[in-house]
Amino acid sequence: MKKTCFLLFSLLWYGVSCLAQTNVIDEVVWIVGDEAILRSDVEKQRLEYGGSLNGNPYCVIPEQLAIQKLFLQQADLDSIYVEDSEVNNYVEQDFNEKVMRAGSKEKLEEYMRMSATQIREELFDMYKNRLIVKEVHKSLTSEVKVTPAEVRRYFKDMPEDSLPLIPTQVEVQILVLQPRIPQEEIDRLKAELRDYTERVNSGTTSFATLARLYSEDTGSARQGGELPYMGKGELDAAFANVAFSMSEPNKVSKIVQSEFGYHIIQFIDKRGDKVKCRHILKHPHIAQADIDTAMVHLDSIAEDIRQEKISFENAVLYASDDKDTRNNHGILTNRKEITDERTTRFEMGELSALSPELARVVDGMEVGDISKPFEMVNSKGMKVCAIAKLKSRIKAHRAHISEDFQILRAVVEEKKSDEIISEWIKEKQKSIYVRINEDWRDCEFQYPGWIK
Repeated sequence: MKKTCFLLFSLLWYGVSCLAQTNVIDEVVWIVGDEAILRSDVEKQRLEYGGSLNGNPYCVIPEQLAIQKLFLQQADLDSIYVEDSEVNNYVEQDFNEKVMRAGSKEKLEEYMRMSATQIREELFDMYKNRLIVKEVHKSLTSEVKVTPAEVRRYFKDMPEDSLPLIPTQVEVQILVLQPRIPQEEIDRLKAELRDYTERVNSGTTSFATLARLYSEDTGSARQGGELPYMGKGELDAAFANVAFSMSEPNKVSKIVQSEFGYHIIQFIDKRGDKVKCRHILKHPHIAQADIDTAMVHLDSIAEDIRQEKISFENAVLYASDDKDTRNNHGILTNRKEITDERTTRFEMGELSALSPELARVVDGMEVGDISKPFEMVNSKGMKVCAIAKLKSRIKAHRAHISEDFQILRAVVEEKKSDEIISEWIKEKQKSIYVRINEDWRDCEFQYPGWIK
């Protein structure tokens, strides 16, 4: 990866460390504008990197932090911000993964020598900075466009062993059944939500408090159920219809059924074609007997497919409950976060991020295999049952212009973006105040302009 790209990646993706386990005498080692970089800031990242960092960590890391401060200061100038609720989605996911790796919340707190609240606060600051940096980077490179001719010229004379190595990728089809949810369970959930509404309307408890206590949307629950300003296209259709019909602040909606479960919504504000609201989400509990019934049904469908009584594609069309894949022959699509492009190909790590259960199943399959039924949690947070077909496996290979054009185009776009960011950093260095302690100056910086 190119230096600028590596630097930006480091700014975006550095993790939480265990500074609390060290005894560091703190001091200001750099000042960038009116922002200080502390020795403790450097030590945090050094511990996180371990031995994986190329170069002197006391040179590389402060420079990374200095560039991050340039991005954050630009965000202030351009009024670029991210919603706390968006940040909290990442915080909760990361925190839960850390708890899972540690074995329990108590073990994580013991290892980190921090309370769960302190860990979340540190994660929050990290992810907020990461997302802001990402938005500034997008704004600086938004005009980057690459033509097919430019891509061909760039790779025309490049030696084959210098072409990007494409990891093994898979294309997967999936057929999903939502286990039956008994009417008694639906009635129970609705009774809970009606009780919450009565408590809000009577003034007994605030909506935000109830959301923190009971909402099963973990991302927004910590924010009292609050969502960022969102347009209709960003929301579930049933949810959007109700949210956009509301206009009275603090009013609580009727119960809304969406693909995510059952909600009540509290209107906050409307800004242009976007609405801001709070919600409480409840997932229905699915009984094991209903899961077993769905698994038996899927097993029967899978056997019919293997015996060629029906194609996987037709079985998806008639039986699948997943509307995202039902009209696409069951094929999963992979949305690349950085470029926002969509492809049907997944690296195994990307598939695992989408669904660890699905990735485990696919990992042992041959092309054309139909899996046994398995349980998984879908992108809406609902427990479902599924069977999968491995449509193709593309082995690791050097990129080819005809087969991997989108990937090669992304490489050229990245190079052009890197050049823009590099020039931007050099220009910012000329105008911003920087002071580096004498003991921290003996470095070969990527951008020498720090020392004037």
